Amino acid sequence: MADYYDILGVPRTADEKAIRQAYRRLARQHHPDVNPGDDGAAERFKSINAAYEVLSDADKRAKYDRYGDRWEHADQFEPRGGGPDFSRFFHSGDFSGGGDAGRGRGRFTFTTGNGGSLGDFLGNLGGFAGFGGEPTRPAPADVSVDITLEEADRGTTRLVNLPDGRRLEVTIPAGIADGGRVHIAAGNSSGSEFNLLVSILRHDRFERQGADLYTTVDVPLADAMLGGAVHVPTLRSRVELTLPPETQNGRRFRLAGQGLSKLRSPERRGNLFATVNVVLPTGLTDAQRALFEQLRSAGTQPGGKEPE
Repeated sequence: MADYYDILGVPRTADEKAIRQAYRRLARQHHPDVNPGDDGAAERFKSINAAYEVLSDADKRAKYDRYGDRWEHADQFEPRGGGPDFSRFFHSGDFSGGGDAGRGRGRFTFTTGNGGSLGDFLGNLGGFAGFGGEPTRPAPADVSVDITLEEADRGTTRLVNLPDGRRLEVTIPAGIADGGRVHIAAGNSSGSEFNLLVSILRHDRFERQGADLYTTVDVPLADAMLGGAVHVPTLRSRVELTLPPETQNGRRFRLAGQGLSKLRSPERRGNLFATVNVVLPTGLTDAQRALFEQLRSAGTQPGGKEPE
């Protein structure tokens, strides 16, 4: 799996602002809608979102920095209660134990002899009962589920069939990302644990980037030229957008707080960005055609430019 820092093109010391700026730049560059015919665009866009989801979250980023691709299973690597933590003894550097060794009599690296670490060796044994008496558990398996963008906004539940035979109703939180996981803790004697892997279905009107949504709104030519009000659909209702006179085709308006719910803070919402699509009239009546003829023959074209 590619390194998340490499995917976003930032150093491991990058601050939150640099990570956010890199994500926005790459998301615009690799969005599938701006790369028609590029089969790899969707996969690159998904990788960019996955990297940003982790690196923009302080807790997830700390786990990723420590455990790499296995950050989601950090709880299995952290010292468990009921037994001593020997992690300080097994690392490259001065042996930190007591006695003469603690006074720096040499440098020490604990390996298995083939380049692997102690953790790799024990992991290959398929589980190891440590001093705390708890065996290492296998990594939780993924169980896939599809939800709509509306369900991602409000949160939802799913009745899922698990590989161990259980059937559970699982709550999916509002604001979850595409590719996000919901942990299903062990609830029976087998001790099996799973992750619900969430995929968000493509919406016919909105594109999502984080908690922000993007859409296009059709505007009649007269309203674009003279100004007016248009109704913009949102995920939950619709809002009125007032256009200034001489609104240009392709202009983008930001509707604050009309985007998607934010994960862990569903009372807060992202923004909705509406791009104007000026619709030219068709099927002109004689009277309407006469008005356009009058405009063309008035000596100047719209925008104050002399006809060439």
